[in-house]
Amino acid sequence: MIKVLLIGLWVCIVSIGGVYLSARMSEATATADAAPAPVVTTVVRGNPISMPVIHNGAVDGYFLGRISLSVDSEKSKKVQLPMDALLTDQLFSLLMGNPMIDLKNVGSFDPENFRNKIKDGINAKLGDAVVANVMIEQLDYMSKETINTNTARRGNNPIPAQKIVEGVVVEAPAPAASH
Repeated sequence: MIKVLLIGLWVCIVSIGGVYLSARMSEATATADAAPAPVVTTVVRGNPISMPVIHNGAVDGYFLGRISLSVDSEKSKKVQLPMDALLTDQLFSLLMGNPMIDLKNVGSFDPENFRNKIKDGINAKLGDAVVANVMIEQLDYMSKETINTNTARRGNNPIPAQKIVEGVVVEAPAPAASH
């Protein structure tokens, strides 16, 4: 009789332990499944831009730049307009419509704020968080006087443009291999 009672107690303990263990394992699996999948991004290389700086109705110089975007690969497939066109439009808005750069005090320029405004502006136009990161490859200023001096020198010892941001090198995406 005691044997049967001990065997019954042993079966209960093993059953309860098995149920507890399987419940804990399923919670761990559910937590792992709930973790967001990593976002796959693609680099969209921007076109080189040259935008006039207009002051008192006259051209004072030009912004020279190239800015690239890191975009969510899946979300960017749904975008109807070319990303480089959206980028150029946003740059014209920031540099011409609402100037963010004080050319007399270039050191006060905040590149992180500039990147965020580009990213937020494009994402707002698209209605989704398509742009993940903005990379400034080049952002320089060349005054009209510097251009005229360099033209007069005919390529001998040109005066370089004024660096606004020290850019990063962005590699062009590799072409897709065809099978």
